[in-house]
Amino acid sequence: MAPIRVLTALDHARTQYYHFKAIIIAGMGLFTDSYDLFCIVPVMKIIGRVYYPSPAGHAGRPGVTPPAVVSATVGVALLGAVVGNLLFGALGDRVGRRRVYGPCLLLLVCSSVGSGFSICRTRRCVLSSLCFFRFLLGVGVGGDYPLSATIMSEFANKRTRGAFIAAVFSMQGFGILASSGVTMVVAAVFDRFTGHPAPLDTPEAADLAWRVILMAGAVPAGLTFYWRMAMPETARFTALVQRDVLKATNDMGCVLTDLDLNAIYQGEDAAAMPRSPAPFGFEPAAQYGLFSRGFLREHGRNLLGCAATWFLLDIPYYSSTLFQSQIYRPWFPPASHQNVFQEAYNVARFQAIIAVASTIPGYFAAVLLIDRTGRRRLQMGGFFLMAAFLFALAGPYDHYWRGNAKNAWYIVLYALTFFSANLGPNTTTFILPAELFPARFRSTCHGVSAAAGKVGALVGSVGFLWASQSRDKDDVQAGYEPGIGMMYALIILGAISLLGLVVTYLFTPETMRRSLEENESERDQNQDGNGGMCFQELNLTPKSPGSLVSSHVSTSPIHPHRFSV
Repeated sequence: MAPIRVLTALDHARTQYYHFKAIIIAGMGLFTDSYDLFCIVPVMKIIGRVYYPSPAGHAGRPGVTPPAVVSATVGVALLGAVVGNLLFGALGDRVGRRRVYGPCLLLLVCSSVGSGFSICRTRRCVLSSLCFFRFLLGVGVGGDYPLSATIMSEFANKRTRGAFIAAVFSMQGFGILASSGVTMVVAAVFDRFTGHPAPLDTPEAADLAWRVILMAGAVPAGLTFYWRMAMPETARFTALVQRDVLKATNDMGCVLTDLDLNAIYQGEDAAAMPRSPAPFGFEPAAQYGLFSRGFLREHGRNLLGCAATWFLLDIPYYSSTLFQSQIYRPWFPPASHQNVFQEAYNVARFQAIIAVASTIPGYFAAVLLIDRTGRRRLQMGGFFLMAAFLFALAGPYDHYWRGNAKNAWYIVLYALTFFSANLGPNTTTFILPAELFPARFRSTCHGVSAAAGKVGALVGSVGFLWASQSRDKDDVQAGYEPGIGMMYALIILGAISLLGLVVTYLFTPETMRRSLEENESERDQNQDGNGGMCFQELNLTPKSPGSLVSSHVSTSPIHPHRFSV
């Protein structure tokens, strides 16, 4: 009996340089995701001034992008993300994580550049081009979710796996900060070199400013393209899906310097180290397909839990992100008293403050606690705190917060909703699908879960952006219709957060300190998170009577991956 020692070695490998390098490489897609999500808000302010000048009779008001256009611009990117989640998630399991990782990033970089590089100057052409390239950008961003999470989970050791995946996801926080910083720099530079135009005077240079902001997001992602292409395939995909343990061992020996390859080779005999894909040597006898009865019986509950919690999280998370404009309005002069660059600068400055004060600290707290507290507890706690802070904002909103939005406690409570989300469910919903499913379904199931989340984001960012408008026509933002009001919108979002807590309690297992193969078993998930006596078997039947008689894989706390002949 010979263990597949390279997978055991990965589970117990010490943290080293390549792990941190992988965090940066894998995190650049998520960096670009948040960059483009947050920069589109000030960009829409600039586009409104350039392409939607004030109509006759409203000469004292600056141009405003119609809400329908804003919703379409945000919505097409999220729809593209759903497509990318499903498409690249499936490709990651079919042809390999690494083989589609580079093309996914290339699509993301090219569409970021295309979003700003429009050769036309008419309103319809510019907006059509922007929506087209933002859809492609969404496809690239959506594809990066399952690939980055799966690659990081399969490279990491089981002791710090959660922290590594959370660190990849935390690159979103730095993307927000970079978005705000670039926008502020570009706005300040253009404001200075156009001679500080009057509030209602929009120079032609503004049409270049928003393009520069959008295209700048492609730079950091493009810089990591070479390293993505140079990454080896993950050992788990090579060994467990392609059935080439020798290649998996060689690949890991090239990047993880403390692996003793001689000891691994000596421990693997010819039967335990098939050198070719499954069609030549081994064929699983008890194999079941994706969404088959066998799959649903073994993993349907987990997939439901991952998809439902991600969906429920993104409704309040994205809606809170995109109706920031109703929160920062009292802190800055009216739009009619600022020029186009000053307005974009102030919007970006507020986003930077929220990122530094709550978003990034929430990610850091998740990295520190995820492998100590556990995914399930952190997710439940995060949902509970989100609900508490949303209710705290909602309760006295109409009677107090509406006229006192400059109150420091209002901003603190608002910031704490982001801190709670990033500490808990915004991070854990990204981690759990990368840990719960077999190697041959892992990327696909993560993509399905992420797609459900993006549907929730679509509901939150488009639906609640309109619903949160005031019921008083005189207090509605330009271009919007009266809605249910911020108080009722916040109450609904708080209730959705509580529902997320309930779904987590009912459907989410703990995956802390277990190998990925142990987490596949429904029986193992009923144990505690300390990696107790967990066993799993996969029968392998030879293709012909003249080959091996029988073979199976068994896992245990000592040797989690074992072929026996």
